[in-house]
Amino acid sequence: MIGREEEIKELKRLYHRNRTELVAVYGRLRVGKTYLVDETFQGKFTFRHTGLSPADMETQGQLRSQLDHFYNSLILAGMEKKKKPDNWLDAFFLLELFLQSIDDGSRMLVFLDELPWMDTPRSSFVQAFEGFWNNWACHRDNLMVIVCGSDESWMMDNLINSHGGLYDRITWSIKLVPWTLHECERFFRENKIRFSRYDIVQSYMIFGGIPYYLRLFDGQYSLAQNVDRILFSREAKLKKEFERLFRSVFVSPDAEKAIVAFLATRGAGYTRKEIAEGSGVSGGGTLSRHLDALIAGNFVETYVPFGMGKREEHYKVVDPLCLFCLHFASEIQSSAESFWQEHGMAQPVVTWREQAFEQVCFHHIPQIKKALGVSGVITSVSAWTMREDDPDGTQISLLLKRNDNVLNMCEMKFCGGRFTVHQDDYRTLLGRPELLRQKVSPRIVVRSTLITTFGLTRNAYSGVFTNVITLNDLFEK
Repeated sequence: MIGREEEIKELKRLYHRNRTELVAVYGRLRVGKTYLVDETFQGKFTFRHTGLSPADMETQGQLRSQLDHFYNSLILAGMEKKKKPDNWLDAFFLLELFLQSIDDGSRMLVFLDELPWMDTPRSSFVQAFEGFWNNWACHRDNLMVIVCGSDESWMMDNLINSHGGLYDRITWSIKLVPWTLHECERFFRENKIRFSRYDIVQSYMIFGGIPYYLRLFDGQYSLAQNVDRILFSREAKLKKEFERLFRSVFVSPDAEKAIVAFLATRGAGYTRKEIAEGSGVSGGGTLSRHLDALIAGNFVETYVPFGMGKREEHYKVVDPLCLFCLHFASEIQSSAESFWQEHGMAQPVVTWREQAFEQVCFHHIPQIKKALGVSGVITSVSAWTMREDDPDGTQISLLLKRNDNVLNMCEMKFCGGRFTVHQDDYRTLLGRPELLRQKVSPRIVVRSTLITTFGLTRNAYSGVFTNVITLNDLFEK
């Protein structure tokens, strides 16, 4: 298994404690939650069950389908045939009876995967699970229950931060995050897929560090061929992934999709007021719920632009695949079999790469700080757009404000070779630190920092950058 060393260590520690455990594992769909639990506890499961995806079911009959599926899992685990449950209270009672019947004092491990999917409308699933845990399971010192979910908002509200019957019942929680570039490189190497770091970064721009997506790669093909196979061809595995992501995770996917589609139109994102006006989703509490769900699902992040207050908080899309699918939606749906191979140098793709590389950098702030030698320095991350004195606007996509009185103003440039500062760009780059210095305390030093692929060409203008960070730095552990 690539990475996840700390998570595996923690799960094994909890398993070997002589006490009851209720462990929550959550994170984005496809990030590897099920794989983590399966590989850690292979052969040790007493009972395991996975909810049915709402994306694959009609609205009518969802509860009956979920209950029948749960009953079948009990039969597969060894339970004698009984009357099928009519509700979740009955279903969990059957689970109690089954576990009691096989309890010999040894550790029992129950794995309930995609718990939010089981909570269909008006099913009273949460109340039934509360009854199972509070009335029976929590009194069994030899029982460990692991629950997983891709709907992070549901997991937080109903389990981890529950104010109801499951308040303070979670004994440990693990949030699984996407792989870093370092871990993606390990995966490709161990699977005999030969990509340069330049290509691995481009794969990250599209698929992020999501293990499920990377497992679709075939080592006999180039990066461009793999992208066409996975996303653009007629039978592409991920042709409908954007739709499936939202249907599988969100209760009201159309509203979340509308918000994400609007946010994706500007890299710097928008304020709440702008989202309400531009997305077609009504403001107030309804908008708040949708935004909270998107943030919890790791599709959207918030930040306060440099020099602004909390009321100017911006929301922006950070999920690479969502951004890619929105950018090339028509090409994906038209089944352009060789689109990526044929249009790799077309201007729309070049423009997308520039924007996508910025997202890669945002996902690797620890590596950037390490390259600057300030891993231990408290740092806030933001962006800045100034239009007051510049009719064309001045935008800095990444600012690192450090507690050691240094402000790194980062230029992010994706290039096929070394980045060259030309005379036309020199004045602009030289003037930006001066604009920033007008906005910060005199004790703050502003340093121009270049983050690029292969470094900086030394010429009469290259001295405008104090620090240069390359792909090799972003691939650090």
